[in-house]
Formats: sequence, structure tokens, C-alpha cells
Amino acid sequence: MSHKTILSLLTLGLVLPANAQLDKILGGLGNRSNQGDSKTASGLKEALQIGTDHAVDLTGTTDGYFKNEAIKILLPEKIRTVEKGLRMAGMGAKIDEFELSMNRAAEKAAPAARGIFKDALVQMTFDDARKILTGGNTSATEYFKTKTSEKLTATFRPTVESAMADVGVVSQYKQLTGAIPALPFGRSQSFDITDYVVGKALDGLFYMLGQEEKKIRTNPAAQITPLLKEVFGKQR
Repeated sequence: MSHKTILSLLTLGLVLPANAQLDKILGGLGNRSNQGDSKTASGLKEALQIGTDHAVDLTGTTDGYFKNEAIKILLPEKIRTVEKGLRMAGMGAKIDEFELSMNRAAEKAAPAARGIFKDALVQMTFDDARKILTGGNTSATEYFKTKTSEKLTATFRPTVESAMADVGVVSQYKQLTGAIPALPFGRSQSFDITDYVVGKALDGLFYMLGQEEKKIRTNPAAQITPLLKEVFGKQR
């Protein structure tokens, strides 16, 4: 066997184990990356499960909207602009009852969001999780808006309609708006009160979800599990 052949075999013998070792190292790095992705996604999903549950619990209860000034559903602009005149015309009690009934309808609809939020969590990818984790303090809330708004609107609408029928929102609205043309500068306009309440209900729900997300991201006291502490503690 020539010296050249022996040298080639020795070189090959050195290279092959080195390549095998390199593959092992790269494989290990890949596994660690996958493990990191998995932990990140798990931590984020755990945080969002807690956050969405809290947001639904806070809104889907008596006075969840009505006693929360940040999300309370106020009179539609059409009525608000002539509210003073309506109250002077003796309709103050009706106005107060109408405003309360809109909030009660939203409070009855809010629990339906729980299952829809859970579905969105199941569909969340590692890439989604990375973007959300490194995004702003409400990036997860924005993700939920994108993924769930259409379905939430479709789900909330019949619930809100049913709740409004139970508490008399539509009939009260018609009574109030029926009095508007009799007032100075009163004008009749087309307006879907159901769309209004559904829209405001969703605005309030996402606002509360955003508040919950901020707490989990920035307040160690809100990171109530070891996984949350590990994942979100690294972000501070």
C-alpha cells in the first residue's frame, strides 16, 4: 500500500468521526432550540389561558361592564347628543334603564368568548409565539383580535340579541329615539343597536384582555406559575 493511500485512509478516519461529532452537536443545538421554542410557546399559551380566563371572568358577570368605567357601554352618540333634552322631557329614568340594559346584554354575551379564545390558542404556532413574546405589551391581544374578532362577532350577536330582548333594549331604544324628532334639532337616522352593543362588548373584552396581558408581562406577582416566571422573567 502506498504512502499516499495510507495518508488518505488516515485522513478519512479522522474526518468521519469529526463529521459525526459535528452532526451530534448540531443535532443537540437543534433539540435545544426546539425545546426552547416549545417552552416559550407553552409559557405564552399558559399566560394567555390565564389572561383570557380572567378577562372573561371580569366582563361576563353582573356589573362586569356597567361598574367598570373603562369599558362601560355608554349611550349611542345619537342619543347622547340630545340626552339633556330627553332628561328635561322626563325621560331620565328611561335613559338610565336603557344604558344599564345594554351593559347587561354585553355581560351575558362575554362568557361565549372563552371557547373561541381557547381555539385560537390551539392554533397558535411557534412562530406566532415568538412574535408575540418579543412584541409589545399587548401584542397577544392584537393577535387575538386578528384571529377571533370575526368569530366573536358572529357568536356574540345572537347572544346579545337574545339578552337585549330579555331586558328590553330594543324597545327602550325605540322609545328614546322616537322622542328625538320632537326635540329641537332632532333628526331620524338609521342605526343598528345590536351592532353597537356587540362592537362595544368586544372593545371592552379586548381592553380587559390587554390589561391582563400587561400584568402578566410586567408584574412578577401576576406570573403565578414557575413556567410563567421562567418565560416572562427573561423578557424583563
